[in-house]
Amino acid sequence: MAKFDVDEALVRKLAGLLDDMGLTEIEYRAGEQTIRVSRGAGGLALAPAPAAALAVIEEESQDTGHHPGAVTAPMVGVVYLAPEPGSPYFIKPGDTVSEGDTLLLIEAMKTFNPVRAPRGGRVSRILVADKVPVEFGEDLVILE
Repeated sequence: MAKFDVDEALVRKLAGLLDDMGLTEIEYRAGEQTIRVSRGAGGLALAPAPAAALAVIEEESQDTGHHPGAVTAPMVGVVYLAPEPGSPYFIKPGDTVSEGDTLLLIEAMKTFNPVRAPRGGRVSRILVADKVPVEFGEDLVILE
């Protein structure tokens, strides 16, 4: 993944648009670079801090979406990486999981739904931040 300089003025402008338009998330894409700004319960902060609400990310390589080890979102909702605030995350990169282990939760319609490992393996990457909305079919975790 290539590094790029973060345009702080652009991030501030996008964060301002969240407030002005009542949005919870906005994404700006230029070439292979993406900046996503989303609002969580804790206000705005820079990611990848665990409780981050403002995520400045770089676009993943094109093969990420087609990775055979990708675990995808079974529904639209908000991701929670820990069972409750202040608790350790369910998983972290490098962990070994067994089939059926809880990887994270997705809250939809005030119900917390566990996303379980479809098979055993090693957690290669976590592709989502805590308390960030996800879409159906979005890649969440890579298991190898």
